[in-house]
Amino acid sequence: MLIAASTVSTGFAAAKPAATDVRFGMQDQATRFVVELSEPVGFQIFTLPDPYRVVIDMSEVAWRLSGETANVGRGVVSGFRYGLFRPGTTRIVLDVNKPVRVKRSFLLPPSGDQGHRFVLDLEPVTPATFDDEARLTAIETPASALEKPPEKPSQTSSVEKSAGFSPDMQVRKPPVPDMGKAAARVGPRVVVIDPGHGGVDPGAIGHGGTREKAIALAAALEIKEQLEATGRYKAIMTRDRDIFIRLRDRVALARDAGADLFISIHADSIGSAKVKGASVYTLSENASDKEAEKLAAKENKADIIAGVNLAQENPEVTDILIDLAQRESMNEGARFANMLIGELRRATGTLQKSHRFAGFAVLKAPDVPSVLLEMGYLSNPTEEKNLKSKAHRRKLAVAIVQAIDRYFAHHDQLSRS
Repeated sequence: MLIAASTVSTGFAAAKPAATDVRFGMQDQATRFVVELSEPVGFQIFTLPDPYRVVIDMSEVAWRLSGETANVGRGVVSGFRYGLFRPGTTRIVLDVNKPVRVKRSFLLPPSGDQGHRFVLDLEPVTPATFDDEARLTAIETPASALEKPPEKPSQTSSVEKSAGFSPDMQVRKPPVPDMGKAAARVGPRVVVIDPGHGGVDPGAIGHGGTREKAIALAAALEIKEQLEATGRYKAIMTRDRDIFIRLRDRVALARDAGADLFISIHADSIGSAKVKGASVYTLSENASDKEAEKLAAKENKADIIAGVNLAQENPEVTDILIDLAQRESMNEGARFANMLIGELRRATGTLQKSHRFAGFAVLKAPDVPSVLLEMGYLSNPTEEKNLKSKAHRRKLAVAIVQAIDRYFAHHDQLSRS
């Protein structure tokens, strides 16, 4: 089901509406979700399966929530995320524990000490009903038609408040790699740096609450600075702010840029607080071990977290076939990974088993050597503290640049021989 409403343009630029609070509660056997707003906004609602989600896209708002995060766990809602979807649009994703439908959705005008409110009521339905209603056409409703508050609204609870989200870029089918293309590059080498997660997808959460998406972005910006300071490289970021990018779009960006190397930056969190050290992952049809397989499965779910409808994806895009060009790129990626591990071991330390491989979707550009770097474990208090340190991130960046220098020096030597 898709429900839409719109506001009337004022004809001039104005400050963005503010979202000041969110609440969950129960109302007439339905789960109620409320967003407190400084002014009414247009909105669109739709549902997604596998897993069940309710997605709310509304006019871009400035989030000004306060207070500590609390568990959702009210009615059918098990999780909640929000953030920028594209310029002008904010996305909210509600994880639900069963199939649901929108019982009603509306905007309330100010009343008493309360301002404008967006209200959404969800009720459980059968899987068959969910599938039927998910195919309905959009229902247009003007947001200016504010409803009167329902009588005796139930008491609502405090809610979980987490950050971030993303652009839904259109990506064409990847072209077939040109195997005859062997001309030497003119100009600086192109290195694409991919800060993992972002926006509505926070990634791993550290021992002290540090979010992986923030650490990955800070480290990636430092790597970009160090690379460009050499004058030998053009560094391109898949994201340079707290925004979500689809996995396939990260791959497409690297290919469109003609990247010579792709490095995805991450910082994991696991059950043990004792484990520490960097590790590097490369693409393989088979995982090197259970831990690598588990990590790949977790990272490959990033699009689901962000409320993307994977049912509409082209299988040739989401699961690029490993052809001859990709096998060569895999070999090159593994060669760079070994050089990177050597530099990291000297600079900051690595896991004992530091080179692993699995089927990471973000490493599947068939003609770009790619690696995924886990800088360390946010679940380790010492390592979390280090990764939050600019000096430590600079040390990591310097080691990465040294590995990149070694890799291309080796590559150029082979080309001349």
